[in-house]
Amino acid sequence: MILKKGNQVKILAGKDRGKTGEVLEIDRKMNKIKIKSINMIKKHLKPTKENKGGIISKENFIHISNVKNIDTKKKQSKEVKK
Repeated sequence: MILKKGNQVKILAGKDRGKTGEVLEIDRKMNKIKIKSINMIKKHLKPTKENKGGIISKENFIHISNVKNIDTKKKQSKEVKK
């Protein structure tokens, strides 16, 4: 099954094993995927004119082989017979 942005996936390996989340971004060249609220890291930002700076938490990429697609579209359309 092909992974797409917005699909639900389950984590198979790593510190977030067993959790599920929504795909935010896919890097097909590097075979990596970014999932909402999974593999969170702390990033230190320098202050700029637009940005206050400080420490923020954000998602980091995880390898595509460590996730499994969850089929949420099991609904089958029923045709009405007349």
